[in-house]
Amino acid sequence: MIKKITIEYKLIASIDLLEEEDKNLLHKAMEATNNAYSPYSKFNVGCAVLQADGNITTGTNQENIAYPSGLCAERVAIFSASSLRPNVPIKSIAIVAKNRHKRFCEAMPCGACLQVLSEYEQKFKQKIKIVAYSNNGTVLIFDGVNKLLPFAFASEFV
Repeated sequence: MIKKITIEYKLIASIDLLEEEDKNLLHKAMEATNNAYSPYSKFNVGCAVLQADGNITTGTNQENIAYPSGLCAERVAIFSASSLRPNVPIKSIAIVAKNRHKRFCEAMPCGACLQVLSEYEQKFKQKIKIVAYSNNGTVLIFDGVNKLLPFAFASEFV
């Protein structure tokens, strides 16, 4: 038996057409790209996490010459937000990258980052909105991690 999975998302034609909260979050992620440590890939990723109390925490990718020792911008931001306000749910997350030509471009969360986001969805029993900048200036919005990671590892498996 073959089954099919459909990925549902909103496609917004321009950052200017976003709701103010999402626009602000994406701009914070764009600003964060300036603080990335990416001497090897020259691919600066910025992330901004909005928690339910209105606080925004940013993060950037942190590379290391021993590649597995680095960390993605999403996990830097998520872990930082959770460390500062551990009992406050994550409402949404925005991700963007700047390529080696210093132009903003698409960046999607990797599987490890999606799994971490899934853990926080499970912890607080609510979906996290994912706002991702796309190459042509459009913005993709996903209503929950399951849209990008439908088979996430869940606590009921352990």
